[in-house]
Amino acid sequence: MIVVGGAGSLQVAPGQDLVDTPGFPDAYKKEALAGRSLLRLFREVEDLDWTFVSPAAEIAPGERTGVFRLGGDMLMTDAEGRSFITAEDFAVAIADEVDKDAHPRQRVSVAY
Repeated sequence: MIVVGGAGSLQVAPGQDLVDTPGFPDAYKKEALAGRSLLRLFREVEDLDWTFVSPAAEIAPGERTGVFRLGGDMLMTDAEGRSFITAEDFAVAIADEVDKDAHPRQRVSVAY
C-alpha cells in the first residue's frame, strides 16, 4: 500500500514535527495531525506492507526534472532553507516507489 501523506509529520529537529512548530498554518493543522496519526498507526501494524510518502513542505505545479532527493523522517531543505518539490517530480517519486518497492514499511520523503 502506498499512502501519500503531508509534510506536517516530518521532523524539523529530533522529536519535533513540523506541525508542532509555531507558525504552522492553521488551515493545514487538522490534516497534518491526522496524517501523523495514520503514520503512527501504520508503524504499529505488523501484517501490512505499506510505504508512506511525504512531499516537501511546499508542493506546487512546475517542471518535471526527474532529479530530487529521497529522505526519511526529517524535513529536507535546500541551501536557502526552502523545502520544495514540484507536483510532477513528486508523482515521479511515487511511481518509482510503486515500481521498485524500495521502502517497505517506511516513510520516504521527497524534496529538491
